[in-house]
Amino acid sequence: MTDPVAPGPASASLHPRTESAGDTHVLGAPMEARGQGGGRGGRGNGMRRTRVRRPSAWVWGIVGVIAVILIWEVYKLLGPAEGVVIGVVEGEAGSGVIILPRTNDRAMPQVWDMVTRLFEPTSGGSTPPLWVSVALAGLTTLGIAAVGWVIGVTVGLVLGLLMQRWRLVEWGLLPWIVVSQTVPLIAFAPVVNALGNQIDRTMFPWPQWFSVALIASYLAFFPVAIGALRGLAAPDRIHLELMQSYAAGYWTTLRQLRLPASVPYLLPALKLAAANAIVGTVVAEVSIGMRGGIGRMLIQLAGQASSDPAAPWGPIFGTILLGLVAAGAVAFFGFTLRNYRRGEATA
Repeated sequence: MTDPVAPGPASASLHPRTESAGDTHVLGAPMEARGQGGGRGGRGNGMRRTRVRRPSAWVWGIVGVIAVILIWEVYKLLGPAEGVVIGVVEGEAGSGVIILPRTNDRAMPQVWDMVTRLFEPTSGGSTPPLWVSVALAGLTTLGIAAVGWVIGVTVGLVLGLLMQRWRLVEWGLLPWIVVSQTVPLIAFAPVVNALGNQIDRTMFPWPQWFSVALIASYLAFFPVAIGALRGLAAPDRIHLELMQSYAAGYWTTLRQLRLPASVPYLLPALKLAAANAIVGTVVAEVSIGMRGGIGRMLIQLAGQASSDPAAPWGPIFGTILLGLVAAGAVAFFGFTLRNYRRGEATA
């Protein structure tokens, strides 16, 4: 006779332990691919694959940077000094369209000159080196972007939860969320700043940097809202039916099933939101003229580009570094959730 309590293949797959945070089917491939079916050896194979891929990503990143530098230098060496212009009308100065950039030193300084300029005084005299000024301005921008990221992530998660919970809310909100990203940020920033200036600051302080943070959150909330909507709806029906068979309510199912299943969708969205927050902060600083940040510094040095063409590249490099730091911070946070990402890591 068959033992009535011995779990078969089907019942084993529905054991409550398999519904824990890291073992939902939606998080990755079948059990064998995640190292669940092959015992200790299977898990080891999955971990070895992850260890092999991580160094390769760094290697390809370095190769990409070197390739960009080589392309820059080769084009500067071989390209025409005044670029390639089409549609020139004889006798009309400034006519025509430039389809390839100029390669003279004012338009394309050499990479070595850009690097050397970082260690020279910012504005001559006794001013600190350019890299020090870029670092101080970058800290200001990074702090504002962090506030904008937190606001954007909070708004995005709330919108994602509401849209997943009620289909009518998704139908009503999702089109407007998508349309919101078509508004030019450079036109939206002065509006937010003007609204902040109209608020009675004696009752509710509204510093200028908070306007910049709100503008950054405007770019940051979008990927989080879409990622949360997709991730919260990711669990299979069989997993949801299992939670219902345990008489689990909405909040229990959200905490034990939907949120763990959404991790592989949310982490890329959070990285994108961090990069968007940096971009939004820099653009907002330029648009409303806020001092102290790297955006304002970029405008100031760009105005001196005719006499010092390598200087504007300092804050440009600083902005790139800020984006990498922001995305790296989110990646470090994601490392603490690696148990929920086994399917993502080995897929």
